[in-house]
Amino acid sequence: MTRYTHLLFDLDGTLTDPKEGITRSVQYALGRMGIEEPDLDKLTPFIGPPLQVSLRERYGFTPEQAWEAIGWYREYFTERGMFQNEVYPGIPQLLAELGAEGRKLIIATSKPIVFAKQILAHFGLERHFAHLAGSELDGTRSDKADVIAYALELAGFPPVSACLMIGDRKHDIEGARAHGMDCAAVAYGYGTAEELRLAQPAYTAATVHSLAELLRG
Repeated sequence: MTRYTHLLFDLDGTLTDPKEGITRSVQYALGRMGIEEPDLDKLTPFIGPPLQVSLRERYGFTPEQAWEAIGWYREYFTERGMFQNEVYPGIPQLLAELGAEGRKLIIATSKPIVFAKQILAHFGLERHFAHLAGSELDGTRSDKADVIAYALELAGFPPVSACLMIGDRKHDIEGARAHGMDCAAVAYGYGTAEELRLAQPAYTAATVHSLAELLRG
């Protein structure tokens, strides 16, 4: 797959496993909104999609309630949750290898870019990426298609046929498709097998190792 000269990587569930930090941040926010959820596993669907969308879909929050909850979420996330996170084994080596081949690596995340930068810097991954595209704290560019559009702009509008989105949720696949871009879904993240099957990515990688093999092919 060396024809893909520009590789757009999602962050959560693709490069790092943020389960503890995100679910505990959501748990804290829900508690401040009067909703107790002791089971963190029930909150894993919050990993990936825009937070305001998940709060409205899963708890019926109004837009105003969702933004209030996001404020509480960020209180916990900035103090503790951001770094309750770990890099998937093999990812640093893969990024270094791809960079050495001359591939342009780009972050395309729905997470606010201010948080994404801190996470990447904390784990020493930022140096691998030519560009970082994400959302803003006010919700601008939280839709994945908008994030990808911004990533393409930052990269100087390379041919879409030379670009590949890599992510773990249907939003990555659908966002790429909106631009006529292929997507490689990683099944080790937080999209269920059924979610990924229905979204119909161009490729699927079960592990970081199989993703590396796919990108070398």
